[in-house]
Amino acid sequence: MAYFSHFFNSIGQHTFLDKTRLSHRQSHRINQVVKERISILTGLVALGLASLEAEVTYGTAENAKAPSLTREFRGAWIATVNNIDWPSKPGLPVATQKKELSELINTAARLKLNCLIFQVRPACDALYPSKLEPWSEYLTGKMGKTPSPIWDPLDYAINESHRRGLELHAWFNPYRARYKGAKGAPDSSHISRTQPSLVKNYDGYQWLDPAEPAAANHSLKVIMDVVSRYDVDGIHIDDYFYPYPDSKRTSFPDEVSWKKSNSKMSRNDWRRMHINNFIKRLHTEIHKVKPHVKFGISPFGIWRPGYPKQIKGLDAYDELYADARLWLREGWMDYCAPQLYWQINDKAQSYPVLMQWWHEQNPKGRHLWPGNNSAKVDPWPASEIIKQIGLTRKHRGATGNIHWNLSALTKNRNNLGTQLIARTYTQPALVPASKWLDSRAPKVPAVFAKWDKTRDMIRINWRTTDSEPIRWWLFQVKADNRWISKLMPGKQRMALLRPGKIFPEMISLKALDMAGNASEAAALTKK
Repeated sequence: MAYFSHFFNSIGQHTFLDKTRLSHRQSHRINQVVKERISILTGLVALGLASLEAEVTYGTAENAKAPSLTREFRGAWIATVNNIDWPSKPGLPVATQKKELSELINTAARLKLNCLIFQVRPACDALYPSKLEPWSEYLTGKMGKTPSPIWDPLDYAINESHRRGLELHAWFNPYRARYKGAKGAPDSSHISRTQPSLVKNYDGYQWLDPAEPAAANHSLKVIMDVVSRYDVDGIHIDDYFYPYPDSKRTSFPDEVSWKKSNSKMSRNDWRRMHINNFIKRLHTEIHKVKPHVKFGISPFGIWRPGYPKQIKGLDAYDELYADARLWLREGWMDYCAPQLYWQINDKAQSYPVLMQWWHEQNPKGRHLWPGNNSAKVDPWPASEIIKQIGLTRKHRGATGNIHWNLSALTKNRNNLGTQLIARTYTQPALVPASKWLDSRAPKVPAVFAKWDKTRDMIRINWRTTDSEPIRWWLFQVKADNRWISKLMPGKQRMALLRPGKIFPEMISLKALDMAGNASEAAALTKK
């Protein structure tokens, strides 16, 4: 059940901004933006006002259309390693952890993002109850220590995100076993203790050896456990395959697995082969268990120096052994989010030049959602990120962006959050559909509305005969000749709307399936 008055009120009464950090002019501007959006809904949120009409009925509207929402991916990473984004520090009381996480999700919703990428496995540990790996020290303060009272941050993040119309992708590091800044000893259940032969030390980190079949199998099992048990919208892995080289360019210590393999391949090709096999297996296994779950990767933004010609920088192909171009060409990922963490005018690593190159490597038309270095807006101007999003929108092959990281937005660094909500994310957007996963649109839902005069509210019910599960309902209301839109979870089948003095002229409902396909609208008009 949802009381839409609460939804409308939330727009008017709260902003994500800390006004103490804003100039008077900035504060005035953002308040004007918010006021403009809610002025037409004053009647809808005026709880307790008597209705002006004696009787109101709603009937089916023929050929009535609500405005289409933009299809654009608007994501942000929530990093838990070293407590970058959440929780603010290890070992906080559970109530505080929940409060902090809810505040992050609320802010994401107010910014009109539509996806959060939540790091649940920083280093062979878990931000959720797992029989395969220990609780993360970044949550409880000590690896293996169970939260008290016990709770499930991943399940909580999924539910809170879905309730606010955001997708939730679970983010894993498949090979990192221990972070450089980790404190305390690893738990007895950690893989460095249970299977030490699979773990190698490198540059202060511990790392699973990708060439060890048991290591790859373990990471695959961990990820598939989450796919099976949780209602995630996506599985995400980032740019850590083999580790970034240390200052001395020391070779990764995989001599044992190399000799054991008796391979005739070059060492570099052999290492890439193991990463390629893992990516392909993971893509296959995810879609075997849940065909609708998107698999995404955010590789280092440069495949190889010289591709294209003017590009310089780290060689991910020969130093991380990550052939992301191959994965994209083969369709082994549903979205590619290359980390284009450089400025537009940086000739050696130009944002638009690299975005175009990645587009040219995408013959199967998978989603291309570049990652933006939003955390760099101080010293960068916020306008750099705003312009990058603008370039993405103009590009025919890219349909969204992902912000590194969410804290850059929630802390409103260099007024980036202010500018996004005022200029860039002014209206909600739907995640682009993944047609290769499922191209069939859901059936049109049946929707009914009845005014309860005694309670002064409109009760709206709907149902569908579609056998496929529904992820979202796109609920749109026209009042005073203006439209407002809200995504609601697919499990929901009823809403309550308090009209006050202004009754909606039209109510529209669309069903969106797990792959993002939308039905035709079912619409009602006031008689």
